[in-house]
Amino acid sequence: MTSLLQTTGILRSLQRALTCHQHATSALWSGASASASISTSAPSCSGAGEEKRHRATTILSVRKDGQVVMIGDGQVSIGNMVAKPNAKKIRKIGDTVVAGFAGSAADGLSLLERLETKLEEHPDQLMRAAVELAKQWRQDKALRFLQAELLVVDAATTLTVSGNGDVLEPHDGVMGIGSGSPYAVAAARALMDVHGPDGKPLDAHTIAMKAMKIAADMCVFTNHNFIVETIKQSDGSPIGSSPKGTSL
Repeated sequence: MTSLLQTTGILRSLQRALTCHQHATSALWSGASASASISTSAPSCSGAGEEKRHRATTILSVRKDGQVVMIGDGQVSIGNMVAKPNAKKIRKIGDTVVAGFAGSAADGLSLLERLETKLEEHPDQLMRAAVELAKQWRQDKALRFLQAELLVVDAATTLTVSGNGDVLEPHDGVMGIGSGSPYAVAAARALMDVHGPDGKPLDAHTIAMKAMKIAADMCVFTNHNFIVETIKQSDGSPIGSSPKGTSL
C-alpha cells in the first residue's frame, strides 16, 4: 500500500510539472507571436527597424550655399490604406524656425507646440530649446508615449529630436525623418556636387525636390504631393517659399 501511494504521488507530481511546462510553452509562443505581430506592423520601406524609428512619411531638409529648405510629402497612411493625400506636416515657428514631424499627427502637433514654448523660453537658441524638449520628452511619463519624431531647422542649425532623448545634427547639411528618409537623404547627398545644364551647382531647393521625387517613387508611404518651406538666410534676406502641393 505504501509503495502504491508513493507511486501515485510521483505520478501526480509529474502531471503537475507537465501541465506547468505546457502553460509556459503556450505563453512563450503567444508572446513570440505578439512580438512578431508588433514588429511586422510597423510601416517601413527599408524593411528594418520598429515603428518608433520608421514613420510612414518623408521629411527632408537640405542646407546649401545659405539656403535652408525643408520639404515633406502629404500622404497620411492608416495601415496599408491611404487616408489623406495632402496633409501638411511642416510648420513655421515664428520667422526663423521651420519644423516637420513624422508619426502620429496629434502627437506631432503636440510636440511642435511644446517646441514653440521652449523657443519662447530660449529665443534664438534652437539647440538649447531642442535639448530641453528632448529632456522633457524623455522624462515626462505622459510625453514618453508620444509616437512622433521632429526635424527642425533655422538659419544655422539642423536637428532631429526623438523620444529616446536623441538630438542629432548632420555633418553635411542633409537630414531626413520618416520611412522614405533613407532614400531621400541618399539622393540629396549624391546631388550635392552635381551641376545643372547651365554648368552651375544645383541649389538646395532643386536638390530637395529631386531627392523627394526619388523617395516618393520608392516608398509606398510617400506621395508626390510635396510641401516646401524655406527660411531666411543669416543676413536676413528672404530665400522664398513654395506653395502647398508643389510637385516635380
